[in-house]
Amino acid sequence: MTEASPAVYTFHQGTAPLLISMPHAGTYVPPELAARFTEEARQVPDTDWHMPRLYAFAREMGASILCANYSRYVVDQNRPPDGASLYPGQSVTGLCPVDTFYDTPIYAAGDVPDAAEIAARRVALWQPYHDCLRQELDRLRSLHGRVVLWDAHSIRSVVPRFFEGKLPDLNLGTADGKSCDPALAGKLLAVASSDTRYTSILNGRFKGGHITRHYGAPEAGIHAVQLEMAQCCYMEEALPFAYLEERAREIQPLLRRMLDSALAYARQA
Repeated sequence: MTEASPAVYTFHQGTAPLLISMPHAGTYVPPELAARFTEEARQVPDTDWHMPRLYAFAREMGASILCANYSRYVVDQNRPPDGASLYPGQSVTGLCPVDTFYDTPIYAAGDVPDAAEIAARRVALWQPYHDCLRQELDRLRSLHGRVVLWDAHSIRSVVPRFFEGKLPDLNLGTADGKSCDPALAGKLLAVASSDTRYTSILNGRFKGGHITRHYGAPEAGIHAVQLEMAQCCYMEEALPFAYLEERAREIQPLLRRMLDSALAYARQA
């Protein structure tokens, strides 16, 4: 790391029993690493763009917000530390990805990270994010007895590598019911489905990544939910990946109602 490198993450500590994690919102790539990337990869097109802006209203709700600053191309905060596949048998990207969602190489000369480089990134960049996440979950649970972890994601609505056709707008994932109380999942899906302008699904193609699966422990009072949102709901899906203010304003009230429902559930403890 150089002195000009950003912090591994940005963290806002709230007071409500709700932690919003944004593991793929970061765009920073260290210059020495960017020099190894293809021109396409330097644009970090697979970023979950504008998540902090889209969820800015959550601060008023008292939510804690944890946002990664480094690109997922450097290290993917939502992958297991051992690099195990989250979806065996399906196409996936790894802890330190070597290809883009378009299935094109990230490293121009093919000099992909070896085991030592991956281990160094895991220690320097992956572990601090997860240490903060764990500590905040434990703090909120100790204060409130129950906490909801909301893992906020977005993806282009058409990515043939991962799914056929167009993705539903709102993709809720609870590890097939293992990461949160099914009653909470049902309430969230009902809220999402209440706005007929948007399509929604529970545990479809995206069931939740490492964060949802690893930290969700309903029996211990930690209820984890992933929302994978189609980017067409709030932004341009191609360069320059612009935030579309009017479109974002249309979906933000629905997002807020979903988070209100999650908070109401957490406060029943």
